[in-house]
Amino acid sequence: MTFTADPAEGKRVFDLDRAHVFHSWSAQGALNPFTPAAAEGCYVWDYEGNRYLDFSSQLVNVNIGHQHPKVVKAIQDQVAVMATIAPQHANDKRGEAAKLIADLAPAGMNKVFFTNGGADANENAIRLARIHTHKHKVLSFYRSYHGNTGAAIAATGDQRRWPNEYSTQHVHFFGPFLYRSVFWAKSAEEESVRALEHLEQVIIFEGPSTIGCILIETVVGTGGILVPPPGYLAGVRALCDKYGIILILDEVMAGFARTGKWFAFDNFDVKPDLIVFAKGSNSGYVPVGGVVISDEIAATFDTKVFPGGLTYSGHPLAAASIVASINAMKEEGVVENAAAIGTDVIGPGLLELQDRHPVIGDVRGLGVFWAIELVSDRKTKAPLAEYPGTSPAMAEIVAECRKRGYLPFSIMNRVHVVPPCVVTPEQAKEGLAILDEVLTLTDKHYAGS
Repeated sequence: MTFTADPAEGKRVFDLDRAHVFHSWSAQGALNPFTPAAAEGCYVWDYEGNRYLDFSSQLVNVNIGHQHPKVVKAIQDQVAVMATIAPQHANDKRGEAAKLIADLAPAGMNKVFFTNGGADANENAIRLARIHTHKHKVLSFYRSYHGNTGAAIAATGDQRRWPNEYSTQHVHFFGPFLYRSVFWAKSAEEESVRALEHLEQVIIFEGPSTIGCILIETVVGTGGILVPPPGYLAGVRALCDKYGIILILDEVMAGFARTGKWFAFDNFDVKPDLIVFAKGSNSGYVPVGGVVISDEIAATFDTKVFPGGLTYSGHPLAAASIVASINAMKEEGVVENAAAIGTDVIGPGLLELQDRHPVIGDVRGLGVFWAIELVSDRKTKAPLAEYPGTSPAMAEIVAECRKRGYLPFSIMNRVHVVPPCVVTPEQAKEGLAILDEVLTLTDKHYAGS
């Protein structure tokens, strides 16, 4: 696309924001927000006319790229016919979206409850599990993020939970993470076995009769792009079956092509009882989320009232964007593209960077869902930013990336490499080349031998 710079408009937008917008997860006085003006595909422009390669996918959700014409047109067409409708009524696009999502899910999962986003999708998944099992404890990873509403933030394991612990009956456990193993594992196989032994002990000591569900991200997202080792998810499924616990897989970030599969759990041949999805289903063009429900759990509410609902559940604009997005992904081979980019370009490219830059301690990922973990010493694995904060070195990385026209996703001591699923090999190589330049500067922070 062609974009005409307009610095005066950029200043107006920035000033409006700072005067009136209260930002999430931020001390308001220290903010200096980036001000994007336009976007298309894998690129974003600012008001100065600078173009940036978006390797953040914003919040790892612009799976089909910015301003995809088929999705934009679907929203425009729907708003011209019916801009909104109450959730108790049947709606064509809502039904079509639900069927398309259910068709992607494993057999025996035919119902979809729509929400406004991932957090309230997790809320309602927990509600479904608790009512179905008559048990109320929720087990989840320490390294996790499930949203910022009552039960979702309590289920979250990272530091964002600390000031928000109002919901009760949540228990956390350690998931597998070989690079920083808390189980003293030396191999992926050991990590899987020992993490499962740990989980079973938590279940036993918390009491199986009290545990309604285990809620985990299939591939942990903001907690580090943690791909489960072989056998782990199957082992969790087996423990859930053994102790009568519902397995909820949170696919908000990992779903809809991000890992090179429609759902991340498709990489591991595991079937959950409830699937939580959200922004990846329509690239966040309109707020949406939902829960795919097993037939067994859905049957619980054939005669029992489900005590939950939202005014915008299955909003027609959101539903239309899901229909268009899924159809476009199928027509354009987006899932296959994400898988190939990960296997052929990003994965090998990041490993090559690791060979050249001592500051990279670990590389991990699938599809277009990768992280590099940055350390000041490979032997001690000392992180370049201590949990749970950042550091001048990490701030420098972000600044240097932006100078070179690259929008990064940086969190703690990691840079997540998460471009849109439509990224081309050339664009992926362009992004890796910029990272290479920036990491050449970052290597000065390495203190190891």
